[in-house]
Amino acid sequence: MGKGKREMHFVLVHGACHGAWCWYKVATLLKTAGHRITALDMAASGTHPSQLHDIPSMSDYFKPLMECMASLPPEERVILVGHSMGGYCISAAMESFPHKVSVAVFCTAFMPSPDLTFTTLSAESNRRIDSLMDTVITFANGPNNQPTSVLFGPDCMLSKFYQLSPPEDLTLALLLARPHPMYNDEAMLNKAMALTKDKYGSVHRVYIVCDQDNILQEDFQRWMIENNPTDDVKLISGSDHMTMCSKPKELCFCLQEIAEKYP
Repeated sequence: MGKGKREMHFVLVHGACHGAWCWYKVATLLKTAGHRITALDMAASGTHPSQLHDIPSMSDYFKPLMECMASLPPEERVILVGHSMGGYCISAAMESFPHKVSVAVFCTAFMPSPDLTFTTLSAESNRRIDSLMDTVITFANGPNNQPTSVLFGPDCMLSKFYQLSPPEDLTLALLLARPHPMYNDEAMLNKAMALTKDKYGSVHRVYIVCDQDNILQEDFQRWMIENNPTDDVKLISGSDHMTMCSKPKELCFCLQEIAEKYP
């Protein structure tokens, strides 16, 4: 860490079907720069021992992040970084622990607000996605036959997520990806994602746009920013959805720059 640079604590939250493992390059770069890193597995993700049937609600999925935030010393403030679906996780943490977050970074992530609900964002995202290709969606048995989990397929991962990343990162993802829970109870979702201007709205937010993202495309990222303005917007050019794999140095630089601006 260079002269005069202070140690900062970054809490990194992955997206759907992924785990803490996807941050391996950025976590290494940030540690080398002298910072503290907590890369978390959400419930039933990565190496977390829970299975899908153990997490009946979205709040259960967020629990590892909530436990991490609750365990922080009273005076400590962290930089929360959410990627993709991780944007929902960090938003819930901002609402519950606004005093423990110096800045929240949405890296090509879903960014809800008190006025932009989970269901609104999901519907807008789904409207813009042409196809999920060989993705496997599991349905519950029963009269409603609701979807219960999603696992992105190899072709989908290659063309929508990792098209500009080194091939070994795609190989790693295909070895380690786990199904992501899908929740259909709107009342439960709204409760888990109930955000307020007083709490969530009091935390500084920065959005990192990735312009070659094929799953959360740039126009959708810009639509969220337009409908929920942030303190800052950064652009990483030439990045696919998995910016921590395709542009790790640029992302690391961005995160350090943001953390310095919002101590």
